[in-house]
Amino acid sequence: MAYCILNIALDTPLTSSFDYRWPCAPGDEPQVGQLALVSFGRREVIGLILEVRHQTEVPAEKLKDALAVRSQLAPLSAQWLALAAFAADYYQRPLGEVALPGLPKNLRVLTTVALDRALKKLDKPMAAHDHTPFDMPALNPAQQQAADAIGGAAGFNPILLYGVTGSGKTEVYLQACAQVLAREREGQILILVPEINLTPQLEGNIRARFPGVMLATLHSSLSEGERMLHWLAAHQGKARIVLGTRLAILASLPNLKMIVIDEEHDPSYKQQEGLRYSARDLAVWRARQLGIPIVLGSATPSLESWHHAGSGRYRKLELRERAVRDAVLPRVKLLDMERDKPKDGLTAQLIAALRQRMERGEQSLLFLNRRGYAPVICCESCGWISDCTRCTSFMVLHKPEHRLRCHHCSLEMRIPRHCPTCGNVDLQPLGRGTQRVEEGLQQMFPEARILRIDADSTRRKGSAQAAFDTVHRGEVDILIGTQMVAKGHDFKKLTLVGILNPDTALFSQDYRASERLFAQLMQVAGRAGRAARQEGGSVSEVLIQTRYAAHPLYSAVVNHDYDRFAGALLDERRQAALPPYMYQALMRAEAPELATAIAFLESARDCIEHEGITINDPIPMTMTRVHNVDRAQLLVESASRPVLQAFLKAWLGAVREMKSRVKWSLEVDPLDI
Repeated sequence: MAYCILNIALDTPLTSSFDYRWPCAPGDEPQVGQLALVSFGRREVIGLILEVRHQTEVPAEKLKDALAVRSQLAPLSAQWLALAAFAADYYQRPLGEVALPGLPKNLRVLTTVALDRALKKLDKPMAAHDHTPFDMPALNPAQQQAADAIGGAAGFNPILLYGVTGSGKTEVYLQACAQVLAREREGQILILVPEINLTPQLEGNIRARFPGVMLATLHSSLSEGERMLHWLAAHQGKARIVLGTRLAILASLPNLKMIVIDEEHDPSYKQQEGLRYSARDLAVWRARQLGIPIVLGSATPSLESWHHAGSGRYRKLELRERAVRDAVLPRVKLLDMERDKPKDGLTAQLIAALRQRMERGEQSLLFLNRRGYAPVICCESCGWISDCTRCTSFMVLHKPEHRLRCHHCSLEMRIPRHCPTCGNVDLQPLGRGTQRVEEGLQQMFPEARILRIDADSTRRKGSAQAAFDTVHRGEVDILIGTQMVAKGHDFKKLTLVGILNPDTALFSQDYRASERLFAQLMQVAGRAGRAARQEGGSVSEVLIQTRYAAHPLYSAVVNHDYDRFAGALLDERRQAALPPYMYQALMRAEAPELATAIAFLESARDCIEHEGITINDPIPMTMTRVHNVDRAQLLVESASRPVLQAFLKAWLGAVREMKSRVKWSLEVDPLDI
């Protein structure tokens, strides 16, 4: 019996691949990119074949046999393997830790028989379709120019589609997709959205527009069985359009011809656990690798993308007007809370505006990015506050559930009947969350149909979409919501947006806070006035309650002036040597005691020479303690990306040789510092 050696990548934290033996005849060898079942320790796991050869340095007595090769599944392509290898190299992780988690879980645990059964489900022939889209609405000149530019783009062509809210970017995407599908008879298109709750509306639009084209969706709300079937449809090339959240960037797409990144500025595209990758950045690399166009769309582009457009690296297309005839951008007004003192969190002007909209049968949205009833409860006698005992955070009051809950470690407890310190029974909530605003509105407007949409009210599967459908049907007068409602939703009857408590982000130590706040305000403001104004209807308005009405950020929001705001921020970043003019990596350390984490980072800082690299002193993280673990961080910077990458490879090798029980991780291009 002849044998060959399979070099197989496994999902392990240090060593990326291992050699196994497999019986094979000449011409009948396993292929690179196939999956194989192997024994690893006491477990049987699925690995990915990276190389097939006939020699190995592993001693024969230590060489194990592979248990099975999943030959019925087409191998992952060389392009997909290159994508995984790039991600592993750039983000400084073993290849197996990137490639294997990028595959559906069921694909890694199913038996051969179960996999055969799943593949048969995809063998049903589809109805013939000439790919002619249905119900193609007429575009305005700017939209048509953008759709033709995108649909006709050839080769690697990064395009920034900058369009104000309501300018019809989605329609541009769809009509550009129609051109690509008509030209590329077997081509595939990948469309990414930042959040799961944005997929149902877009999925419905795509299915209605392309009824004969198979659509696959990939996001974490799918069951493992559903996710595997959709992944297989994409892998086999049967799904012509793949719609998903950030994990979809690692999908196998053998005939990929275009990528669309909607709301490209959104921080949700950055994975915050495990492999801390940016789906947007990997998408740009994947488009370059394949020589295909990529579209990055946003009303508030990230400063990185705006900088690339300004320097000529990206082509910029603009949609400066709303797509619906007679629909205009809402009028933004600042409500000075120093002059108009709020009652139950709402100023008199905002209350009057809500009442006016209700009388006209129009909808209003109150945006507050803080769920729960109140951020904290306190004792006015002794100063006790509801701190979390496991985190440097507060226990948030959730009044309907009669609970205090930490939003970081999920610790829960009943609301105390009296102060734990002095016994005072008069404990008071401080601040407001969405639950408290809802309670106040029910007292002010007992006749109103009020709906709250946040992570607490939409915990059950399908509940978020059901809530949004209720709003779309016009069965809600006042909607209260967090960032879940801030983008991507087209509420036809919504003419008023009230924004509560945005000031906290103005003075954050995070240098990205102002960029994020501006984007958030512009996105939620864009929910108002998206339909044509009806005769006698209200002029759409956005009312922002603030104590800092003179702040330049609010001035830019009032004038819908992203261009000037982004230009000013880029000037500040350049002067301060911050991204996109500086490249960064962040090492985090966790230990039972903060001093231990700091000491580890100090040792890591000094373990090798670092010419051309700036390594800052280790400091506690903003949220220092989470779930009884203290956390510290060490920021590494360089003006050169290649220099930083070369340093990280050498540095991490030295850090891994340090003997320590401290848990540590590295993030390249961190978003939160």
